[in-house]
Amino acid sequence: METPLQLELHGVKSSDYLNELIQTNLAKIEKRFGRATACRVVVHAPNTHHQSGAPFEVSIRIALPAKKEINVNHTPGQDDRLTDLTAAVNAAFKRALRQLADEAQLMQGRVKHHPTGEAEA
Repeated sequence: METPLQLELHGVKSSDYLNELIQTNLAKIEKRFGRATACRVVVHAPNTHHQSGAPFEVSIRIALPAKKEINVNHTPGQDDRLTDLTAAVNAAFKRALRQLADEAQLMQGRVKHHPTGEAEA
């Protein structure tokens, strides 16, 4: 990355474990897609006034060359797996990897284009 990771935590205490988890996932992205220029990760903890476990919200923005961006802004429904911070971070980065793979295929021209005109008679 050309710029250092920007990490924002809302309602979550910073820890070595969380920083290492995010850096590990970011290293996977850099290994597969080395052209990423910047990354911003925002983690929101669920509201503390709920009795039941609510899911964490993890947003990721990855800047690519040619002024393109990948945005993973997922506000999950009631998914019990995402009430765990580790699972929520891993799921967000997994979605980012999928979106980056799709974008890489578009940039390389490996996407099948369907004709949009009327059928020839």
